Amino acid sequence: MAFGTHYVAPRVLPSTPDTEEEPETEETGTLLDIAAERLTDVGPPAYQVWLPPLDVPPTLDELLPPIGPHPEHGFTVEGEGRGTLKVPVGVVDRPFQQVRDLLVADLAGADGHIGIAGAPQSGKSTLIRTMMTALALTHTPAEVQFYCLDFGGGTLSGLRGLPHVGGVTGRHDPDRVTRTIAEVNAVITRREKYFAERGIDSVATFRRKRAAGELPDDPHGDVFLVIDGWNTLRQEFMDLVQPLTLISQRGLNYGVHLLVGTTRWGEITGALRDQLQTRFELRLGDAVDSVVNMRAAGKVPKIPGRGLTADQAHFLCALPRMDGLGTAHDLSEGVADLVDVVADHWTGPRAPEVRMLPSVLDAAELPAPHGSLRIPLGLEEHDVLPLWHDFSQDPHLIVVGDSETGKTNLLKHIATQIMRAYTPDQGRLMLVDFRREMYETVPEEYRLGYAVSADPLRQMVTGAAKAIANRVPSADITPDRLRLRDWWSGPELFVLVDDYDLVHGSLSAHPFAAVLDHLAQGAEIGLHLIVARSANGAGRGLSDQLLRKLQDVNTPAVLLSCPPTEGYLFGGTKPKVLPTGRALHITRRRTVQLQTPLLDPDGPTPQNGHSA
Repeated sequence: MAFGTHYVAPRVLPSTPDTEEEPETEETGTLLDIAAERLTDVGPPAYQVWLPPLDVPPTLDELLPPIGPHPEHGFTVEGEGRGTLKVPVGVVDRPFQQVRDLLVADLAGADGHIGIAGAPQSGKSTLIRTMMTALALTHTPAEVQFYCLDFGGGTLSGLRGLPHVGGVTGRHDPDRVTRTIAEVNAVITRREKYFAERGIDSVATFRRKRAAGELPDDPHGDVFLVIDGWNTLRQEFMDLVQPLTLISQRGLNYGVHLLVGTTRWGEITGALRDQLQTRFELRLGDAVDSVVNMRAAGKVPKIPGRGLTADQAHFLCALPRMDGLGTAHDLSEGVADLVDVVADHWTGPRAPEVRMLPSVLDAAELPAPHGSLRIPLGLEEHDVLPLWHDFSQDPHLIVVGDSETGKTNLLKHIATQIMRAYTPDQGRLMLVDFRREMYETVPEEYRLGYAVSADPLRQMVTGAAKAIANRVPSADITPDRLRLRDWWSGPELFVLVDDYDLVHGSLSAHPFAAVLDHLAQGAEIGLHLIVARSANGAGRGLSDQLLRKLQDVNTPAVLLSCPPTEGYLFGGTKPKVLPTGRALHITRRRTVQLQTPLLDPDGPTPQNGHSA
């Protein structure tokens, strides 16, 4: 009988012909059904040729070695995978070999910078979080720190609780964005000097010595600057692209890494892209942008986390969670649980926070003048330490800013510091104050002159010029005596000019013509000009004879808030709109952001010669 024909079971005849019974139902079925039923669960299963498709992402607990609490290292992996900067972040499908390999990022050497490219909603932010959490589970907060610029939708804010994270900020806080990059750059600058002093020849030596406890004074380990949303940074913070390129070129030598997420490889400048040697290419918006293979990139399915490796194999990123659930709809809860567990098991110090300039700086928080010619102008942004102005090196100062941005307040602070450094016999002040806002700042015993109109100003400057002319060194003064300044006696002369734009506009002849020739020798003859003017028309106003002469003798400038429409000032510096009291301190060597102090208007008058 062939397969497929029906098999009929024989009927059972009744034993008694007089008894009537209901006929039994015939059981029918094909021989194939019967054979298949009897072969079910008999013997080993057949070999499955193809693995299931890459559609359910793995979780970190499935890729990493066993994870658990450790008395010294917190919640971390067990075994050899800890502290090596080598972490799995997904799985690679190799169908012809019928295997799936781990997608591993090895960041200890030349591949320490990471680039991630993918279309919107392709899984870039998830992969960034996966890499950060994988490093957090394999390293302590003393070994790895993260500083994040989140322009990709705010997903990185969920990692703030990790003790490895020193800061997360976005486009809404441009000051913190700038400070974050400055903080990372300061790590490189500090380690350049540190490596030279300690004889450390490579970052591998640094890691080894630090792991052995030989370098306890460095609060950072391997530092990762994470940027999710490169296109936003390039459009809104274009002036930060060059510093980031320099970080990419110098950072790996000192344990500083970049982790950059972008929608297209072409958005990243060539100099920076060349440094991103660890690359993850997710599904792209246009396959033409692929750096792997255009045809292969076009076949990547629209599944978040799917991408291509350098050898054109497909991969699927892992999810940053430890509960074994390969679902993304509740990913935020899974990330929060991971962060809480890691934070709860770490009892040591967290990653150093990004230091920020205060929005308001109390003048009482600044130190006293150092010596007799160095006064603190405020706090500078790089190290958040006092920025000193040394009148023995830079005898003059220019201040420019909009109305109500802190020009007069800064002049009052400088006057106060001068009176803290000198007695009336050692230092005297001349005030040019057409609006009379500094009248009560300087007591009578310190005033050598006070001009509120054109004629008194001309007389005051002419008299000062005659006195200063006697201090000009003659031909027989040696270089050693120039530094000692022992051929003249008398007080240092500080001329403070507020609202210089009013002074210049009200006079037909230049009021400072008598002292212009002495400005270059201000440090040797004890002459110091501090000139403040409005930002209105600053582009033209800086060509004034006095201000031009001050710039010619390399006078530093404090540029407070100023409209960018004024054009480039002080050697190509672009003005910025800044909060009140915030400024740019500009010299020929560098430009640094500065927070100037706010004086207490009700505070006591400084004691004469407090630190002299």
